Amino acid sequence: MDASLSHPSAGPLQPAIRVILMPKDTNALGTIFGGIILSYIDQAGAVEGHRHVPLPGRLVTVAMREAIFHSPVFVGDLVSFYTETIRVGRTSVTVKVTVEADRSTGTGRVKVTEAEVVYVRVDMNNHPIPIVPGA
Repeated sequence: MDASLSHPSAGPLQPAIRVILMPKDTNALGTIFGGIILSYIDQAGAVEGHRHVPLPGRLVTVAMREAIFHSPVFVGDLVSFYTETIRVGRTSVTVKVTVEADRSTGTGRVKVTEAEVVYVRVDMNNHPIPIVPGA
């Protein structure tokens, strides 16, 4: 998809969300739980997805495509979740989320993972409805 369509502002890509992960988010090895990262991927993707849905709009997650973890995330890392709209269908939006961590140790930025997330617009009865009303 043309970047100008998914991100109308000029300049470098901005993250949908940024978080500093804390000790409560760690596993027994002292790194951040993968499930915590997946949860933030879902939230960041929803931020992007809602840009395509008129208010009031409800989106539900229906799929998250393969997330392979390339690097661990440590307590204190600043984690950024960058989003890009891949596809807007009749009732669905597919968003790519790329995750990067700025190390709290000052050793630089690493790619953590990426995933595609599919959201479907639903009505109050959780039935799919068109992204664009009347479509």
